[in-house]
Amino acid sequence: MNLFDVYPINDIAITKASGSRVWDDKGQEYLDLYGGHAVISIGHTHPHWVKRIEEQLEKIAFYSNSVRIPLQTELAEKLGKISGKDDYQLFLCNSGAEANENALKLASFHNGRKKVVAFNKAFHGRTSLAVAVTDNKNYVAPVNETDNVTFLPFNDEAALEAHFAANGNEISSVIIEGIQGVGGINVATESFLQKIRSLCDQYGAVYIADSVQCGYGRTGKFFSHDYAGVNADIYSMAKGIGNGFPLAAIIVAPHIKPKHFQLGTTFGGNHVACAAALAVLEVMEKEQLINNAHETGDYLAGELKKIGDIENVRGRGLMIGFDVPDAIKDLKKNLLWKHKIFTGEAKPNAIRLLPSLALTKADADIFLEAVKQEITALKG
Repeated sequence: MNLFDVYPINDIAITKASGSRVWDDKGQEYLDLYGGHAVISIGHTHPHWVKRIEEQLEKIAFYSNSVRIPLQTELAEKLGKISGKDDYQLFLCNSGAEANENALKLASFHNGRKKVVAFNKAFHGRTSLAVAVTDNKNYVAPVNETDNVTFLPFNDEAALEAHFAANGNEISSVIIEGIQGVGGINVATESFLQKIRSLCDQYGAVYIADSVQCGYGRTGKFFSHDYAGVNADIYSMAKGIGNGFPLAAIIVAPHIKPKHFQLGTTFGGNHVACAAALAVLEVMEKEQLINNAHETGDYLAGELKKIGDIENVRGRGLMIGFDVPDAIKDLKKNLLWKHKIFTGEAKPNAIRLLPSLALTKADADIFLEAVKQEITALKG
């Protein structure tokens, strides 16, 4: 049997990882500023994370949500404390797409409506409803297409107001990434998020903050939406929640009431996943990683802005993007193969940086020096 060939991959087999470093099967070391797509939040194979998982495996790895799982309650309390959303309700699942799927479904249950507002260049996942609110035709199969979703221009308050004025009583929810990831590190303005909040309040719609990639401390606040000073009704999260152990979640505002059998999952919130997630939050708190993401991210972005040959440096914290002109179009490729540094990309010409929140200034400097050297070489 062959693998189903859907991923363009680099011919590198990573066999070991620690902190912000990974090693391939030939022993070659790489600096990781991609984090497996923003998944590695506290550093690869953090000792506390490993210990938490090992200890849980010795007790029980899994039982279904038909029994009480005290680790889920412990996780909810810890997450509420660190996120500042301690009056919200936690539902655990398995992936970011599943989190957004459940958020959209729950919003529709809540107000009985069908229409959803999403935005140009949005990416919310690949399951049926999540991909229907994703603005990329390559991902949307005919069976996923629906008239229930309207895509509006990102950060266009006038267009949003006009759409609500015409259709507000039919809109179930608005779903938005605080910073678009796959779309190219596009930051939602604070006033735009505030406008979404006010219009949702006015028309009874549900504000869904997709925080799968831009949440969990990556931007220097727990949720990137927090910069706007407003609370969403539902936050979705995944990526960094388990530091690589599969887990995702939504947290739900107290005015949205649960009913038995509305939502469900077999594997979500299992014992080992909760142990991994608790380890992440414990490390984030002890090592002050949200603050580090803010400080190291500001430094990295500031230094990148001094490099004249790259364009439009943007983002918050350790979620940074910049555009690569045609003259140095091989920058990402050469950073990997010549300098042994992993970065991400967004089509057509953006590099994305999504490192561990524990990234050090020294490692940021290694990356910055490699960028400068490679630009000089490419232009020479």
